[in-house]
Amino acid sequence: MARPIQLKDHSNDARVVQRRVALAAAVVMMLVGVLIARMYYLQVVQYEYHSTLSENNRVHVQPVPPGRGRIYDRNGVVLAENRPSFSLNITRERAPDLQQTFDLLGSILGLTAEERERAERRLSQGRRPFESVPVMFGLSDEQIAQLAVNQFRLPGVEVQASFVRYYPLAEHFAHAVGYVGRINEQEMTRIDQVAYAGTHYIGKTGIERYYEELLHGTVGYEEVETNARGRVLRVLKRTDPLPGKDLTLHLDSRLQAVAEHALGNRRGAVIAIEPSSGGVLAFVSQPGFNPNLFVTGISHVDYGNLRDSLDQPLFNRVLRGLYPPGSTIKQIVALAGLDAGVTTRTSRVYDPGFYQLPNHSHRYRNWNRSGDGWVDMRYSIARSNDTYFYDLAHKLGIDRLHDYMSRFGLGTRVSIDMFEESPGLMPSREWKRNARREPWYPGETLITGIGQGYMLTSPLQLAQSISLIANRGVWHRPRMLMHADGQLPDEADTPADIQLGNPDDWQFIIDALEDVMHAQHGTARNSALNAPYRMAGKTGTAQVVAIAQGERYDSQALQERHRDHALFVGFAPVDDPRIAIAVMVENGESGGRVAAPVARAVFDAWLLPDPEPVGFIEEAMP
Repeated sequence: MARPIQLKDHSNDARVVQRRVALAAAVVMMLVGVLIARMYYLQVVQYEYHSTLSENNRVHVQPVPPGRGRIYDRNGVVLAENRPSFSLNITRERAPDLQQTFDLLGSILGLTAEERERAERRLSQGRRPFESVPVMFGLSDEQIAQLAVNQFRLPGVEVQASFVRYYPLAEHFAHAVGYVGRINEQEMTRIDQVAYAGTHYIGKTGIERYYEELLHGTVGYEEVETNARGRVLRVLKRTDPLPGKDLTLHLDSRLQAVAEHALGNRRGAVIAIEPSSGGVLAFVSQPGFNPNLFVTGISHVDYGNLRDSLDQPLFNRVLRGLYPPGSTIKQIVALAGLDAGVTTRTSRVYDPGFYQLPNHSHRYRNWNRSGDGWVDMRYSIARSNDTYFYDLAHKLGIDRLHDYMSRFGLGTRVSIDMFEESPGLMPSREWKRNARREPWYPGETLITGIGQGYMLTSPLQLAQSISLIANRGVWHRPRMLMHADGQLPDEADTPADIQLGNPDDWQFIIDALEDVMHAQHGTARNSALNAPYRMAGKTGTAQVVAIAQGERYDSQALQERHRDHALFVGFAPVDDPRIAIAVMVENGESGGRVAAPVARAVFDAWLLPDPEPVGFIEEAMP
């Protein structure tokens, strides 16, 4: 039997559709309710929170670095200034893919592997969040145009105009003024992060380092409005930074040029001091280097050339160079002998060309092997007789020698506004016992009395010692800074003035030093010829390699760097000292023939009117 045909139930289908539509409408209404509730919560309940968050995304506070103070010499010659430069800056938080960014920069600017490595290293250093970091400096107009065209491909990258430290006289004041460099990780841990916000440089050496606090200034701030890509649209509020103080130094560029010219191409150091104030007039360490190479980051090749040079251009010979002072300390030994009462001005010693300790066969040679016969103190200073000072040192003993030498600043730091100074070494019994685990021997006292043996001093210490004699024992610490924006530096503590039992001994020693320059038997008489003023000085020669007993010094048989150092200390005019000087010429061999003429040129430049400009100063004067 055929089954009956079922007809479609339209009313039932309509009810199903209606139920489904009602359910869907309910779901939609529920979702709309949830959306409205969420919108109400965000826009009404949390209005203040999201309003502040939005404002912070739109408005940023950016640090405005202060202008670094400039540095001048006493005549207004600029030694350090700030020059405008365009740099390539990257904000890490706004650059999604740094490697891709550097790949693009490399192709656009044609970066070498070393330039890219240096830029990546700068970016890797720790800085505040969202603070842009300069990775390339001194961009050319062509490079700036290429970056502008490709700006859309380089998020977080921008070109900024800034000031970069510049040293117009380059190597001529590198060791005195020093240089600035990028703040490294170690420095980041000790500096005030707020005070250095936006600043990428800090003083590394010399005056730049010592007076960093004065030169740096106070940071300012800007509130700026930015777009979604972080680009500044407008400045809402600005607090101007306070620039660092300008420093004026005692240094004289004319005198510096004369000293360098007189020293020539030889390695050495010259430091001149004004005895009445301690102001440093000239500060030459030769050879020098170009400090501008260090400001924005020196290349591996350039640094390697400086580091590996046999002439050590990075080595500050004035402050860190330690040399046996040789005969330049004999006048101090003579003062010690007079003040201690172990000798008199007229006491005589017979010089056969050598000196022997009682019951010892070893001969301590005088530089004049034939001897000078009977000699007294004044003649021995002018003639630089070693035998007389062997005998005087033996009478004094190492304990008194150490005490008197230390009072003149030998073997100790004497500078107050340079960090790099080495203390040198004034040996004593205690020092040798601690350092060598050995007793002190009498023969070591003898060679200490002529500035040899363990004794090591810097040219700065020698200049200070002769300045003290010019001042008759009155202490003024050497000082580089004359004033900061007209403000005089604070007076620093100085050692006690040197008091002698008989103050007339000062004049006696000065008369002997005058004989060195003007007497027929003086060791530097040729350097004082035709001088319109009287000068006082002392020559010295310091051994680099020891000469065996019985052998003679043979310059031709030695390598150039094994020859004796030449030294000279002096001051002028004798009756009213206005300048004191120490000259050290490495491997120059003769203090009277090589070092003293350098001092004479500096004396003339300072004391005589209108000296002829020489060297770099012809282009540097304002």
